Amino acid sequence: MSDTAAEPSFHPPEDAVEFYAESLRLLQESGIPFLLSGTYAVTAYTGIRRPTKDLDVFCKPGDYPRILAYFQTRGYRTDVEDERWIAKVWKDEKHFFDVIFAMSNGTIAVSDSWFGDDTIEVYGHAVKITPPTALILSKVFIQDRYRYDGADVNHVILKQSEAIDWKSLLDQMDLYWEVLMAHLLNFRFAYPTERDNIPAWLMTELAQRLEAQVTLPAPRVKVCRGRLFSPRDYIADITDFGFGDVVGKGLEERHDPIP
Repeated sequence: MSDTAAEPSFHPPEDAVEFYAESLRLLQESGIPFLLSGTYAVTAYTGIRRPTKDLDVFCKPGDYPRILAYFQTRGYRTDVEDERWIAKVWKDEKHFFDVIFAMSNGTIAVSDSWFGDDTIEVYGHAVKITPPTALILSKVFIQDRYRYDGADVNHVILKQSEAIDWKSLLDQMDLYWEVLMAHLLNFRFAYPTERDNIPAWLMTELAQRLEAQVTLPAPRVKVCRGRLFSPRDYIADITDFGFGDVVGKGLEERHDPIP
């Protein structure tokens, strides 16, 4: 893949375009490292075009306060929606962009490994986007009845398999290898002729882990990790079925997963 991908063909209202262009200009002038992700990155890597409602700006956890402070001193309103993963920068009551520094379930934070060299041209600015490996990481836990990003994961694997750092992906998903394995099996099911897009060593490693796990006794601590996928879909498990909560979100959690 070249360093510059095709610009997504989105057509937001003119006032929104002005806000996005101004925001990207200020982000670049700030000198604080950031990435554009979400639908923009999916379009760049897969060619699939779809509308998007905002900008998803990714940064490292230590940099999000700097971004907010930079915009705040320039008259923008800022809001730390959830200190575990997301903040917002507002121009007015209608226009904003998200500042995302971790996954909404707290499993993975944005790190230096998320920063690559791929850029796209967006609203007159050349902006870095999340590399394929990081884009997959940002989507593997989005499994809600209203939002499931498995197709995005499949399409990134389909179109960018050679650009994915599979060793890094496994390292960062090591504690959640079953989630990774489930996505890879879904890919193999969706694209039987493209199974070689996933390295054989990775499937062998995951299969060996599963084989070793099958005969082990069940864990002693009764938790529901389904809340890592969707806090709202697994509320009954915490309130009625006696499972411990590994997420720590309120029972009326209404945050949408990241795009």
